[in-house]
Amino acid sequence: MTLPARILVVAATSQELAPPGDWIGVACGVGPVEAAVRTARAIAEHRPEALLHVGIAGARRRWACPPGTLVVGERSRYCDLGDIPAEWAPRDLTPSAALLQCVRDQLPHARCTGIGTSGRVGGTSDCDVEAMEGFAVLRAAQLAGVPAIEVRAISNDIEEADRARWHFGVALAAIVEVTPLLVTALQHHRQHTRQDTRPPHA
Repeated sequence: MTLPARILVVAATSQELAPPGDWIGVACGVGPVEAAVRTARAIAEHRPEALLHVGIAGARRRWACPPGTLVVGERSRYCDLGDIPAEWAPRDLTPSAALLQCVRDQLPHARCTGIGTSGRVGGTSDCDVEAMEGFAVLRAAQLAGVPAIEVRAISNDIEEADRARWHFGVALAAIVEVTPLLVTALQHHRQHTRQDTRPPHA
């Protein structure tokens, strides 16, 4: 019997994690530092075959995203490094084309774009979607050799300073609802990858 692929689902907070299922859920904490450290520890402990990073995010007002809009990260950009040369520290990551296509097939109506990471609200640039952990989580996965992808649900306009006007409930419900679907798709994807890389019988 083939065991299902072990998928690690990482979110900043427990509210962004779906109820326990056939995957490993980890709340990595808010901000890039906590996210990187706790994700690296979870990868070392659980040795997943793939990592799904989920959560809520803000979007630029010009993007006109209704609350609950799902966004698939085709690129992750770390925006807190300023003018530090790229050779000193990476600031852009992309998921594998196969992993990205796997998720997009499950979410045909989701938007696909780069997602910026910053330790402060409004701290991103050159990105229409902003969160606080994505690059850190994906970088920890990259260093561990684990394929990873980020999916977010929009809760607010980045420019909206009044957090009472942010739609946390709608965004949380959207990302929690879609997580089991994405985990199943990633499990199938990784199982096919296993078969494709299995050596032929002697």
